[in-house]
Amino acid sequence: MTDTMTPEQRHRCMSHIKGKGTKPELLVRRWLWGHGYRYRLNVKSVPGKPDIVMRPYRTAIFVNGCFWHGHNVKMRECGNALMHESSEPRSGNNLQDLQDLASTKYEQEHKKIDLLSSKCCKIPSSNREFWLAKIMRNQERDERNYRLLRENGWQVIVVWECQLKPAARLERTLREVELLLNNNLLSMYKHTPIPYTADEEDEAPLMAAEGAETAIA
Repeated sequence: MTDTMTPEQRHRCMSHIKGKGTKPELLVRRWLWGHGYRYRLNVKSVPGKPDIVMRPYRTAIFVNGCFWHGHNVKMRECGNALMHESSEPRSGNNLQDLQDLASTKYEQEHKKIDLLSSKCCKIPSSNREFWLAKIMRNQERDERNYRLLRENGWQVIVVWECQLKPAARLERTLREVELLLNNNLLSMYKHTPIPYTADEEDEAPLMAAEGAETAIA
C-alpha cells in the first residue's frame, strides 16, 4: 500500500511518538496496580531499563509497540547495497579525507534489507530502508537485553501493543501475565521435599504413642 504521507509529514508524525508512558504501558500499569501488584518503572540498573520491574517476582516486563519493536516483522539482510569497488579511503586531516571516511562508514553501516513479512504493522513505503534498518537494530538490541536478563536469573515478559485491544483481549493477556508472575514466585521459593525411609515412617507413630502414655501417667 502506498504511503499517503510526504517524508516531512512522516518524520513529524514519528517524532511525536513517546518512548515512555505510552498508552499501552499505562493500560498494563493500571491493571497491575488495581490488582494489588507494586512495581518500579524504567530502572536503569536493570539491563534494558524495562518498562516495569517487579523485584519480588524477579520479573522484567517490556510493553512493546508493534511497529518500533518489529512484532512479527521478518527481514533479511542482503549485503551492502551502497559499497563500491573502490580503493581504501585515505586517512588524513584535510576536509576531503574526513568526508571520505565519514561517507565510507555510512555506506558500510547501511546495508540493503528485504522485508519478508509484516503481519502486525505497516512499514512506510517512503524511506523504507531507514525504517527497516531501525526496526532490525531495535530487535537485535531487545534480544541482547532479554538474553542478559535471563542469564542473570530474571524472568522476561513481553507484552505487545496488539495484545491489549480490545478490552476482552487485554484482560486475557494480563491474566496470563499474572499467572507467569505467580508461577515464577513459587519457583523461587520452592523447597525440595526431604525423603523419608520406611523405617522412619514406622517409628514415628510409636514415639508419639509412648510420649502420650507418659504424659497421662
